[in-house]
Amino acid sequence: MCIRDRYMGKNNKRSKRKMVCVPKLRKTICPRCNKHRPHKVSQYKKGKESTLSQGRRRYDNKQRGYGGQKKPVFKKKAKTTKKVTLRLECNVCKYKRHVLLGRCKTFVLGEQKKVESKY
Repeated sequence: MCIRDRYMGKNNKRSKRKMVCVPKLRKTICPRCNKHRPHKVSQYKKGKESTLSQGRRRYDNKQRGYGGQKKPVFKKKAKTTKKVTLRLECNVCKYKRHVLLGRCKTFVLGEQKKVESKY
C-alpha cells in the first residue's frame, strides 16, 4: 500500500478529496539509512525565485521600454485545488525527500481527529 493510498483512498483516485490530516511524525523507510526510521513531516513550499536565472533575465529584458505587456498573462484558471507535496526528513541522518500526496481541498498537518464521547 503506497503512502498516497493510505490518505486518499486506494480505490477512489478520482474522487473529490475534501480534507486530509497527516501526522507530524511518520515512521517510514529512509533511502540513505536503508531502515525504517521516524521522519519529520512538513509541507513542501517553493523557494524564492532567482533573479539571475536565464529565463528571468530574458523576460526582464523583453519587458523593458515602451509597449506594455510583451508575453501573455494566463487568466483562464480552471483548477480549484493544488497538489500537496510532503517533505520528509529523517531524524537520524537528516536526509530529506519529497512525497507527492495529490490534490485535496484542505490539508491539515498534525491535527488529531476529535473522538466523540458515548455519553
